[in-house]
Amino acid sequence: MMRPRTVRGRFALWTAGLLLVGLSVFGLYVYQSMARRLATGADESLTLVGAQVVAGLDIVNDRLVSSESFAEEPENVDLLRRGYTVWVTRPEGQVIHAFGPYQHLDLLSGGTAAFSTQADPETGDDVRVHVIPVPGEARPVAVVQVAHSLEDSRETLERLATTLLIGVPGLVAAAALGGYLLAARALSPIDRIIHTARRISAEDLSARLDLPAVDDELGRLAVTLDEMLARLEGSFQRERQFTADASHELRTPLSAMQAILGTIRARRRSPAEYEQALADLAEEADRLQALTDDLLQLARSDTWDPASQEQVDLSILLADLCDSMRPRVQAKSLRLTCQVPEGLTILGDRDALIRLFGNLLDNALKYTESGAVEVSAAVGAGTVSIHVADSGGGIAPEHLPRIFDRFYRADPSRASPGTGLGLAIAQEIARSHGGRIEVSSQTGLGTRFTVTLPESPWLAAPGMLPAT
Repeated sequence: MMRPRTVRGRFALWTAGLLLVGLSVFGLYVYQSMARRLATGADESLTLVGAQVVAGLDIVNDRLVSSESFAEEPENVDLLRRGYTVWVTRPEGQVIHAFGPYQHLDLLSGGTAAFSTQADPETGDDVRVHVIPVPGEARPVAVVQVAHSLEDSRETLERLATTLLIGVPGLVAAAALGGYLLAARALSPIDRIIHTARRISAEDLSARLDLPAVDDELGRLAVTLDEMLARLEGSFQRERQFTADASHELRTPLSAMQAILGTIRARRRSPAEYEQALADLAEEADRLQALTDDLLQLARSDTWDPASQEQVDLSILLADLCDSMRPRVQAKSLRLTCQVPEGLTILGDRDALIRLFGNLLDNALKYTESGAVEVSAAVGAGTVSIHVADSGGGIAPEHLPRIFDRFYRADPSRASPGTGLGLAIAQEIARSHGGRIEVSSQTGLGTRFTVTLPESPWLAAPGMLPAT
């Protein structure tokens, strides 16, 4: 037997099979119960009739007195009308009285009451026979035998069997059809899911299932798939945008270098002009190198390796970073304070953490023209928070949601130096350590970045710290 290829077909088959087994067992139980009940009813009727016949016998001095009008007595006429056959015999087998339709049955003898079933030699009907001895003082006075056809019981059982043999398959077929239709109706969203999934490709992830909102398994599956498609579409769009932005950013220094070389090669130049051209080329090469390093850093931050973690003393790391920034601070006449408690240690990647906090300090010094830059830290329940605050011009509210996007710059003219990847790299490093970065800013008052890291980053998956 071939297995149905569809879920609805298998569901209908299983429904029909289970119902067939259940109804067959139930039908067999009903048939057997009816057969026992009819047999018990027949025996009880024969017992009552036999007692009635015994009560109507005329027994004097332990002897049975025969009556020529025995069969015409009203109670016996009623028994004859109802199809009963009655024999009254002496213990030795001599028939005294007899009436009824089954006169060719074998007469039984015995001293105890008994039941038996015989086949009538003339009609072939099954006949139930009940033998009742009529007791006397010393020995039975007579033997009464009462018989009745079992054809009514047989016909009743045949009708029941016919009903079961027709009804059970009919119910099973109806259940199979109903199960198939219900399964087809219930699984119809699956067909839409399959159709939509076939239309989705990396080039077009805009298709959605858009199934009716139903609070069941399929409804929740459809919602989950739509959410997954939305995330995939967003991810692909960000990757496309990143690729386009990276191509643009890489093309800019390359174009500048080609322009410089084209200008120098157009005619002979003075030594000073050649020196200036080489300086310009070195500047563009440095810019290209910085951009390449940033792109490599982003690629590395996407692959988080717990084996590269080590004990990092943030107190020393942040103090060294602040010291390295002193020349820039002095050049801009700023104040730089580093208030970090001693012994502030976490598990992490030292080089990546230097890059993270270095980017934040670099941004703070770049966009602060006067005032101070402050670095501080605090210890929480299993976490460490590092704050980098400045008194610069701040970030406009419309730019805050996108400052961590790759290549995004709040300065549309892109006049300030940089690749637009510093904060994106910092965020990826924080996420790879299981932490997060938060920013608050007021235009004209300054900006404050807060980095929250777990003390043991591999005890939580990247990005598992709850947002606040």
